[in-house]
Amino acid sequence: MKANKIEAAPEIDGDVLNDELWQAIAPYGNLIQVQPNFGYPASERTDIRIAYTDDTFFLSVVCYDARPSELVVSDAKRDANLDNTDAFIFILDTYKDGQNGFIFGTNSQGVEYDAQVDNEGQGNFNANRQQGGTIGGFNLNWDASWQVETKVGEFGWSAEFAIPLRTIRFQAGKDWGINFRRNIRKSNEIAYWAPIPLGFSINRLSLAGSLTNLDLRSPGNLKIIPYVLGRFEKDYEQTDPSVDFTPDAGGDIKYSITPSLTLDITYNTDFAQVEVDDQQVNLDRFNLFFPEKRAFFLENAGLFSVGSPGEVDLFFSRRIGIGSQGSLVPIIGGGRLSGKLNRTNVGLLSMFTEDVAEAGIEKNNFSMARVNHEFKGRTALGAVFINRAGLDDSNNFNRTAAIDGKLGLGNKARLSGFYARTYDPNDTLNAHAYKVQADYLWNNLEMRLAYTEVGQGFNPEVGFLLRSAFRKPEALVLYRYRPKKADSRILELRPHVSYRGYWNFDGFQETGFLHLDNHWEFKSGLEIHTGMNFTTEGVVNPFEISENVFVPAGSYDHTEAQIVFFTNRSKPLSINVRSVMGGSFGGSRYLNSGTLSYRQGDNFNIDLSYQNNRFELPGGSFTANILRTQLSYAFTPSIYLQGLIQNNTVADLWAVNLRFSWLQRANTGLFVVYNHNLREGDPLNNSLIIKYTRIFDLVK
Repeated sequence: MKANKIEAAPEIDGDVLNDELWQAIAPYGNLIQVQPNFGYPASERTDIRIAYTDDTFFLSVVCYDARPSELVVSDAKRDANLDNTDAFIFILDTYKDGQNGFIFGTNSQGVEYDAQVDNEGQGNFNANRQQGGTIGGFNLNWDASWQVETKVGEFGWSAEFAIPLRTIRFQAGKDWGINFRRNIRKSNEIAYWAPIPLGFSINRLSLAGSLTNLDLRSPGNLKIIPYVLGRFEKDYEQTDPSVDFTPDAGGDIKYSITPSLTLDITYNTDFAQVEVDDQQVNLDRFNLFFPEKRAFFLENAGLFSVGSPGEVDLFFSRRIGIGSQGSLVPIIGGGRLSGKLNRTNVGLLSMFTEDVAEAGIEKNNFSMARVNHEFKGRTALGAVFINRAGLDDSNNFNRTAAIDGKLGLGNKARLSGFYARTYDPNDTLNAHAYKVQADYLWNNLEMRLAYTEVGQGFNPEVGFLLRSAFRKPEALVLYRYRPKKADSRILELRPHVSYRGYWNFDGFQETGFLHLDNHWEFKSGLEIHTGMNFTTEGVVNPFEISENVFVPAGSYDHTEAQIVFFTNRSKPLSINVRSVMGGSFGGSRYLNSGTLSYRQGDNFNIDLSYQNNRFELPGGSFTANILRTQLSYAFTPSIYLQGLIQNNTVADLWAVNLRFSWLQRANTGLFVVYNHNLREGDPLNNSLIIKYTRIFDLVK
């Protein structure tokens, strides 16, 4: 595809058909379906045009639709999920390395959707899926400053994008990789410009097309992003609770040293507007994973991600500013240099945190240096060094050093792995961890084989370990079958088998999980998963799984059945049900969860979720339930109200989080946040936070 250099910018109003500038440019289109009818031309015409000036990248699209009155819209707020709506999405590989890119998208209502992709979107393959969407391949929480406007008419709908070049990182003098995706939701259709095989997505940048005729130079980039904040808090656990008012201020500076290398400086960093964590219940002996949601740590987060995401994270940014018991640790400030030098990714990070005397936390510096060189053919080699140092005690430190890499074997297969060691004053033995993995994904077949080992002394204090001291083999075989009959009601069958096992260093198996399953996906949007699990749990030391319910040491082998049921998620009313029934720790368990989702137009969305965990064990019976209500009302795509109400029966906790957002650019603007918590029916604490943050673009 060819980009067009223009002298004057088009008017960004969404009206492409009546804009002479756009009509003078020849369109590209001819998208190809991946569903429902793989390999067929898209059922509707799509016209795409690209232009640019010295400082801005422009894209227009006309999505013709024979039935525009049936366009599906689901959510109007920024970064709303576009999977279940009529939408247009594109990805830019601005380094032309086939690995990293920026995603932009919208629906007919003009939603701003953007994300960052690294490693072709390949990240978390572990059983702990709560990390999805944060790091490790796909980062939805990356927010850029850009503009989109749309128009709906008898022809269908159209959109215009204006992306300042200083918003993205690119290598001057190079073509870009590019691909486009269109959703036509009424027929459950997905189509791409550069063809994508089954099992892949738009993130597969090595299969993207090329955008040529780019004559780009550095646009310069210097932004100051200050904030002011007022916090009203009342803590009922104090002997004489009263309302405390705390004013605060701080901010960030963003400076592009080159078009591909950016320096970020932060002072008195605050994350008041960030979503609160979802409640979880720990029903085994291992650590719970809570994903990073703070924006400062999420830009270029994939560059700083080393290890096995969600299981052996060598760097886990939640260790900065959040204590081990969840207490807030003030961040004095710090800096980050990240980007690309030719084909080498570079990341430097240094942050300073205050002491919290009541939590026994002293002042610390957290530093990280990361380098990763990408070769042709989906191959890379990298190294990382991570350091935590107490500022008041030179003998208080923890360090991690690692090398990692991947070797692409054509488009179909890949070898990858890492090796790491930790160092601390204790001079611990067996302070190592490593993983080797082989992947094959092509011709509808996906296979994976991996081995992970974490030594008894491996202790990455600035990382995350799902569990410590283990040896773990794992494997997966999955096949995607598409019926050849065009009138088949089944879209795809996905039979698969997977296994993961954990052994300690005495040769005792602590966990075994053999999973046999088939996913039945229908063209109507209905989806059913039917599976069997064969489990082993080896308990070395007795533990208390719930209050006064103990699990003795021993080995427990069980079988369980599971079923998952989705209705069409693009409909105004949809249901998601998951049920697991079988043995556990010498008794039985019943895990049932369900979510009822309702949408009224593109303004109001509500999800009602209930998770019921019932255990009947030799040591006693108990239930652990979580009730979650998520709702949002979008007055416009940039002004919306969100609420999260949660009840955790194990902690006997009710938690309410209400957030009003009036966004301006790149997720800055006015935020009003209210938190209210009850424990055992009594007030625990509440707070009202008003925060205003703004971008000052000093180059514009």
